[in-house]
Amino acid sequence: MKHLRWSALLGIFFLALSAWAADPAVIRIGVATGGVGSPPRTGGSSLGIVNAQGLLEKEFEKDGIRIDWIFFKGAGPAVNEALVNQQLDLAYQGDLPSIVHRANGVKTRILLGTSVRTGLYLGVPPDSTITRLEDLKGRRVAIWKGTNLHLAAVRALAAHGLRESDVKLINLDQAGAQAALTTRDIDAVFGYVELFALRDKGAAKVVWSAAQDSYRFTRQTALLATETFVAQHPDWVQRVVNVVVRTAHDYSEEGRRAELFTQWGKAELPEKYWREDFIGQPLRVRLSPLLDPFLVARYEDSAEESLRLKLIRRKPEIESWFDRRFLDAALKSEKLEGYWPEYGPDGHPLGQH
Repeated sequence: MKHLRWSALLGIFFLALSAWAADPAVIRIGVATGGVGSPPRTGGSSLGIVNAQGLLEKEFEKDGIRIDWIFFKGAGPAVNEALVNQQLDLAYQGDLPSIVHRANGVKTRILLGTSVRTGLYLGVPPDSTITRLEDLKGRRVAIWKGTNLHLAAVRALAAHGLRESDVKLINLDQAGAQAALTTRDIDAVFGYVELFALRDKGAAKVVWSAAQDSYRFTRQTALLATETFVAQHPDWVQRVVNVVVRTAHDYSEEGRRAELFTQWGKAELPEKYWREDFIGQPLRVRLSPLLDPFLVARYEDSAEESLRLKLIRRKPEIESWFDRRFLDAALKSEKLEGYWPEYGPDGHPLGQH
């Protein structure tokens, strides 16, 4: 009898577990950055605003569905590990780590852009003689390998006549790279707006900017969903996309530029650095959710480069990865078709030559 009771209890447990797995009351979102604060928050994207303002929580509250935001200090590679272990439903992640997981058979769908044409900068010691990318030949250059910084930097170096083997690339995360630059253990570092803080302390100067060179050297980040989550909960996916699209629209209005940077300034970096990074760049360009030919081409380029650099063993198919159904529906329902400009593979607006 005791054995039968245990068998019955185990049967009930596994039945409940199976039901939870099929219809969980939680949406798990992985974010490829550590964030700051408690609860964590991050700047630089429309999804960061969605997180900070609890907009998804408000959207799903009436259904009793919890939103779990999981921030990863290990950035994109750590998100990949969670995807492999089926611990996430959605992920905010850059192009290179996304390509790595796709090349390794992890099945996801790209839903929309959430941080496109993101800057890339080169920082050097204040008294350095390096003034351009060509000067990096033979130098010790820090870069966080495996993140979308990696491929953008390699792409920029190649355009300026340098192969990856022409420089001494050193794998360091942001904190490690800043420390190494301050102690002059490296000659240069590829990074983002965190280099402005180092510059203002007198520990570095910024000598090159991707946005001032070519948008082809900028970095792309998207919101992805697992194929399982899309298949099981297409209605939830649509509601998530609708919320992000509405938020991207709200903050693509130039009249809200100051408010946007104030919001982001409550996260990792002061708002003055976001203002500087966005100088001369319309919000409709940087906050665009569109899966346009420019974004697809950057993922194609990144897949080619990943294979050439032996970061992946085979090149994944790219075009069908972009699932436009939910974004198209959101743009239609929100009456935002044509609101954001579309760009071609060359980085120029479609229709311009």
